[in-house]
Amino acid sequence: MTVADEAAILALPFTVRRLRSGAFIAREGDSPQQTCVLLSGFAIRHKLAGDGGRQIFSIHMRGDVVDLHNSLLRWSDHNVQALTEVEAAFIPMSSIKRLIVSHPLVAYLLWYETLVDGSIFREWTLNVGRRDGRARLAHVLCEFALRLKMAGLGEQNDYELPMSQDELADVLALSPVHVSRVIKALSAEGCITKTKRTIRIDNWALLRQIGDFDPRYLHYNGSRG
Repeated sequence: MTVADEAAILALPFTVRRLRSGAFIAREGDSPQQTCVLLSGFAIRHKLAGDGGRQIFSIHMRGDVVDLHNSLLRWSDHNVQALTEVEAAFIPMSSIKRLIVSHPLVAYLLWYETLVDGSIFREWTLNVGRRDGRARLAHVLCEFALRLKMAGLGEQNDYELPMSQDELADVLALSPVHVSRVIKALSAEGCITKTKRTIRIDNWALLRQIGDFDPRYLHYNGSRG
């Protein structure tokens, strides 16, 4: 960005709010008036099926611009919810719209952000649609490890997974019982050690192979390995 672009972003009006775990940032059907940047904590995107079943299709962490998808449309087509306690800076969409008109490079970067999100969504669709339960879990654990490392929030081989087994089941489109079985299977193969919510990756190469994990879809510099 140019100095002027950066100054324009820093001049955006915002309100910092703390949200408890489970609080909604956006609800399906609402007409959103703001977007937010996560300053701490984790958030999820999800939709509910007619029978009440929930599918989680992305996890967001510190530094992510959350809810550009919903905010630029007339209404929210999915839910965004705090997974843990979060702190977020909420920015009026009217200010974002004025910014992207006056600063094309900022508009390009925000577009890029949503394109990367789309890339991750496609990978998650492939994960739950075509991989078995063991591969699904291995893939998600690899992705989360790399994203935490790139965000400066944890070590690639040892981190805290901020999800319960039920929440992980909604990520993987499996039952909690099945999730328990695949955790035990990956542990027995020497890939991971799980203690409460702590994940230690004991064999990155094997976990990556089992999960069919190719990090190029994350579009990080150096994310080929």
